[in-house]
Amino acid sequence: MNPTTQISEVDQNPLSPDMDEWEEFLEGRYKEGKSQEEFRQYDAEANPGVAEFYRLNHTFQTHAYVLGKESQYFGLKRGEKSIWEAAEFLNTLVDDSDPDTDLTQLEHLLQTSEAIRRDGHPRWMVATGFVHDLGKCLCLYGEPQWGVVGDTFPTGCAYSDAVVFPEYFRANPDSQNPLYQTKFGIYEENCGLDKVKMSFGHDGYIYEVMKNYLPMESLYMLRFHSFYAWHRHGAYDYLCNEQDRAMLPWVLKFNPYDLYSKGHTKPDFKQLKPYYDDLFAEFFPEKIAW
Repeated sequence: MNPTTQISEVDQNPLSPDMDEWEEFLEGRYKEGKSQEEFRQYDAEANPGVAEFYRLNHTFQTHAYVLGKESQYFGLKRGEKSIWEAAEFLNTLVDDSDPDTDLTQLEHLLQTSEAIRRDGHPRWMVATGFVHDLGKCLCLYGEPQWGVVGDTFPTGCAYSDAVVFPEYFRANPDSQNPLYQTKFGIYEENCGLDKVKMSFGHDGYIYEVMKNYLPMESLYMLRFHSFYAWHRHGAYDYLCNEQDRAMLPWVLKFNPYDLYSKGHTKPDFKQLKPYYDDLFAEFFPEKIAW
């Protein structure tokens, strides 16, 4: 059975865990105060659902797969929506497997942006917090969760052991390509992350949607917030240029809000809506291409 056939079957019946399970894994893995050794102790036996998610992700996220998905989605031909309409669309992504929360996707977005707002960060960063997960609408376009969420990593060059569950890359066809398994692969030293083809997911997609509307600091937060091997472990620095290194502190500043903003108190949508109407009007046109 070839990889294309396998991907088709996985699309029809994705075996990945629900998104909340993946996010809980991230929260535990990067809990403040944990040592490097502690958060690396996430093996298949301890986290079977997450391990299966990453097995699929690492097996099928080839360089060719990334190029194909970018061609499919980065032209932004899925119609135009306002920010509110996009959030309402994402709200239809219902998690029936989690009986312990009645928070909607929209309420999760507001929890993130409100946490950023409470800490007095710039308005563009509040807007970033709200929109950063809107790219998960890829699941509603029919993409499996392993192709939407999860840690991102460069394709077309050697894999780093800093990527979670690196052992699963052995099943990726790119692991048999000698060029792709050299340190720099198809890239040049310090070429800059803008030239690197990252594994496909909601980060790269929302960056494409937002790249004409938000400042560079925000765009790095959107594009690389799941690139943990880089911003948490320092891997792949040899592909980075000075701009990437200058933007790294902003990605790190955003990361705690991405991981730890979920709370038990529901945001009051009616009370908050006027503030966000004004915020969205400041940064975005009425309709955006998706």
